[in-house]
Amino acid sequence: MSAEPGRQRAYDRVRFRPMTLNDVEAVLAVEQASYPFPWSEGIFRDCIRAGYFCRIVECTGEITGHAIMSHGAGEAHILNICLRADMRGLGVGRQLMEFLLERARAVHMEDVFLEVRPSNPIAIHLYESLGFVRIGVRKGYYQASGGREDAWIYKLVLEPR
Repeated sequence: MSAEPGRQRAYDRVRFRPMTLNDVEAVLAVEQASYPFPWSEGIFRDCIRAGYFCRIVECTGEITGHAIMSHGAGEAHILNICLRADMRGLGVGRQLMEFLLERARAVHMEDVFLEVRPSNPIAIHLYESLGFVRIGVRKGYYQASGGREDAWIYKLVLEPR
């Protein structure tokens, strides 16, 4: 990896842990800094209360990202994945996605789905490099400046390990 030394050391200290209600304020700060149309505090609280697989990305004691995944009936749905800007480009997103996929396998899911904005080529490249295949479009799914943006639907068929 060609990250500068300080950034590389930060990557080495990344860990994933369960998200709690006490984390929501810090999670919301990362979400709001990352997206023009962020999830609300209530959505994060509801995901935790509903028992979704909610994880924090923590580096040197700071919350630097998060992921939310639901699963049931053989399907997992990655609902939100977000990293603070200074954590991008280090491979942490890939590490987080692989962590989510391992969790889906561990609970015997057969397929994993997600939606992504067509205007997010970095995420699209990551998902496709992990084996996700675009299977459809949800017209006008996302809020966007000046209107709505479609969502591309991706699916990964999990191979048991």
